[in-house]
Amino acid sequence: MVSGPLQIFVRAGRVVACTALLVACASVQNNPINQPLVEDGAPIAAQLGPGVRGVADTADRIGDAANYDDTVVALSFSGGGTRAAAFSFGVLTGFDETQVPSSTRSRSLLDHVDFVSGVSGGSIIAAYFGLKKRAAMADFKQRFLLRNPEQGLQMDLSLLNIAKGLQGGINDPTQFPRWLDDNLFDHATFKSLLSSRWPRVWINASDIYNRTPFVFGHTTFAALCSDLSSFPVSLAVGASAAVPVVFAPVVIKNFTGGCPLPLPHWVQQVRKDPSAPPLLKIYANALERYRSGEVRYVKLLDGGIVDNYGLAPLTIARLVSDTAYEPLSPEEAVKLRRLFFAVVDAGRGPSGSWVQTVEGPTGANLITAASDTATESGAVGSFSTFEDMMNTWQERLIKWRCGLSTADRHRYGATAGWNCRDVKLFLTRLSFDQLGPERSVALNAVETRFKLPPDQVDMLIGAGHDVLISNGVFRKFLNSLGQGAAPPPPRNGPVATPTARLQQAEAQ
Repeated sequence: MVSGPLQIFVRAGRVVACTALLVACASVQNNPINQPLVEDGAPIAAQLGPGVRGVADTADRIGDAANYDDTVVALSFSGGGTRAAAFSFGVLTGFDETQVPSSTRSRSLLDHVDFVSGVSGGSIIAAYFGLKKRAAMADFKQRFLLRNPEQGLQMDLSLLNIAKGLQGGINDPTQFPRWLDDNLFDHATFKSLLSSRWPRVWINASDIYNRTPFVFGHTTFAALCSDLSSFPVSLAVGASAAVPVVFAPVVIKNFTGGCPLPLPHWVQQVRKDPSAPPLLKIYANALERYRSGEVRYVKLLDGGIVDNYGLAPLTIARLVSDTAYEPLSPEEAVKLRRLFFAVVDAGRGPSGSWVQTVEGPTGANLITAASDTATESGAVGSFSTFEDMMNTWQERLIKWRCGLSTADRHRYGATAGWNCRDVKLFLTRLSFDQLGPERSVALNAVETRFKLPPDQVDMLIGAGHDVLISNGVFRKFLNSLGQGAAPPPPRNGPVATPTARLQQAEAQ
C-alpha cells in the first residue's frame, strides 16, 4: 500500500488516465446532412428558388409586388435563448394589437411584417413565424416558451461533459434540432420558407473559420453548390443557437466540384477593392473559399458570435446592390411610403457585484463578462453601420424616385398624385433598458438558457409588448401613417416616467 506523496501521485495519475479515456470515448456526432444541387432534368435555378441575383438572402425581394403595401415592417431578433424568443414574441403581440389604416379597412400591423431576421434564440421565433404566419401567435407560447427544450441536453459540469467539451462540444448538434422538429417545426425544410412570399426569413449563424456571418440563403448555398430547399429549418436554427462548447458545431459540406453556378459578379470586384467595407470583404472572401474548395466543410456556431443583431443580411444586400431600390423591386420602391425597422435586443446590461470589491471577477464571471463585452460591442458597431446605411438608402430612394421619367412612373405603378419624396425609413432598437430601472433589473436577471419559469416568460412577453408601444420612433412611425393608427395600452402598467419616456424619444 502506498501513502503520502506517492499516493497522491498515483491518484492524480488515475484521474489523468480516466480523463484521457473519457476524451477518447466522448466524440460527438456532427456529420453534414446538406444535399448537393443535382441536375435532374430541372434547371439548377429552379431548385434554388425564385430570383437568384447574388444578394445574401433567402429571396431577392423583401415583399411580393402583387400583394405589396405602401407600409413595410422589418424586424431582427437578437440572441439570448428563450429570453430573446419570449421578448421578441412580446414585440410581435404589440404589432398584432396595433391597427393601422389601409385603402379599404383597418388592418393589424402584424400583417405588414414583410421581413424577419433571427439570431440564436431570436431565430426560433423568426423561423416559426415564417412557417406559421399569424397562426404562430396562437400557440408559440405553449409549444415552445412554456416547454423544456433542454430535455435530453447535458448542461452540468461533470467530468464526462468536460471531456466532451474538450472534444468540441458537450452536446452534438442534432439533439436540440431534433427536439425542435418533434415539438415545434414538424420537420419543415427551407422549401416551406422559400415557397412563401410573406414574410421573408433570414436565419443567421457564424462561420467560425472565416469569421463571418453565415446566412441560410441562396447566395451562400449556391457558393457551396448545395440545395437550400431540402435543408431542415430546425438544423439552421440549431446552428444559429449553437453556443460554443455547450454544442458542437453544425457542419455543412461543400459540393463545389463541377458546380455549374458562377459566383455573383460582385465577389471578385469586392475582393480586389482595398476600400471595400470589412463586412463585405470577409463575406466575399468566404464565398470564394467555398467555391475554390479551400473550405471542404463549413463549421457553424451561434450567430451572435459575429452578428448578434442579425443585421448582416440586409446590410450586405444593400452594399452589393447595383440600384438605389434593391432589395425592393422598382414597383415596390415606387409604392413604398413607410418602412419601419426594429432591432429587438434581448441582450443583458452590466450586472454583478464584483465591481464593488477589489477581488473578482471569478473565473466564471470573467468568462461571462468577456463574452458579453465582445457580443455587445460588435452588435453596437453593426447597428451604427446599419443606421448609416438606412439613411443613405432613404436619400438614394428619393433621388431615384424623383428622377424617374413619366413613362417609368407609369410602368412601375405610380398613381395620380404620387409624391416622389413621400418615403421615409424608420429605424429603432427595442431593449430592456427602455422600460425603466425596476423592470430592467428584473429582465437583466433572467438567465440565457432554453428553459425558463412561466412567470419569467410572461414578464418577458409583457416587456416586449410594452417596449414597442412606448417607443418614440414607433409612435412617430404610426403618426406618419395618418389617422386611425394607434398603439394599444401597456400590459404591465407604466413603462417609464414621463420624463424618461421623453428623453428616450428625443435620444432616438
